[in-house]
Amino acid sequence: MSKESRAGQITVAWTKTRYNAALALLERPSVLGYLLMLPAAFVIFLFVAYPFAWGVWMSLTNKQIGMPWSQVKFTGLQNYVDLVMNDGVFWTTAWNSFVYTGIATVIKWILGIWLAVLLNRMVRFQRTVRAAVLLPWIVPTVLSTIAFLWIFDPDFSVINWTIRRFYSWMGWGYVKGPLWLGDPTLALASVTFVNIWRGTPFYAISFLAGLQTINPDLYEAAAIDGASGWQRFWYVTLPGIKPITVVVLVFSIIVTFADFQIVYVLTRGGPANSTHLFATYAYQVAMVGSRLGLGAAVSLFMFPILALMIIYQLIYLRREQA
Repeated sequence: MSKESRAGQITVAWTKTRYNAALALLERPSVLGYLLMLPAAFVIFLFVAYPFAWGVWMSLTNKQIGMPWSQVKFTGLQNYVDLVMNDGVFWTTAWNSFVYTGIATVIKWILGIWLAVLLNRMVRFQRTVRAAVLLPWIVPTVLSTIAFLWIFDPDFSVINWTIRRFYSWMGWGYVKGPLWLGDPTLALASVTFVNIWRGTPFYAISFLAGLQTINPDLYEAAAIDGASGWQRFWYVTLPGIKPITVVVLVFSIIVTFADFQIVYVLTRGGPANSTHLFATYAYQVAMVGSRLGLGAAVSLFMFPILALMIIYQLIYLRREQA
């Protein structure tokens, strides 16, 4: 046998050995799982982890729009100290964020369960009504919010027109109507109402899916035992939709707490910075005020709250699966 043929056989054998080793490695579930996760991990790193790390670093500097990098200085926690100690608008923003999220979440939960129960009891036109209920959630947020600009307009508002017509019909004279987006209290109530209007369908459809997984025999057994309608709701319906309720509430709190579009389109955070949420105030400080470092610090104040919500959801889901 020539040296060339022997070398060729060795090369083929070595190639087969490597191929078999690679194939055996891929047959391991742990290795294959990590390989399949690599594309998603790369996307998460590129669009989540890297921007987050960049934002954390930015919040520790005095970076401003147009400032040369040679003039950027590390300032540590100074931006956070300035927000907490010297910025009254920041505390208004924090209060608004918790009030906005708390009120909107509770009302969406109540209305969502009510709508879900009604839809679950419907026999005719259930699909049509379900599609109609979903419309506020399907329509793009900016587009639907622009429509509310007309609804809340002080001169051409359909609400104020109805109020004026009612006063005229009652003979009480002329009334201009409230400034829905011009009064600090009414403006915050108005943006909260829009969030409730938009988010309730998501609650309703999610709860409806949960209701349809409850065994009807449980309701029949409760009725035989003499349970009232309220008792059946409290002891059968609510426990039956508890898993999906936790998921929906956590998801809704995260989305509502970080809301930007509704407030920005309706009020831009006004009047007099009275309706700012963390997202809109971070945008104003960073993009309008050109203080990128301080704006990044504002946005990062949301991170502990959102992280706690995510951790709670993961712990709860693991307990349910155990």
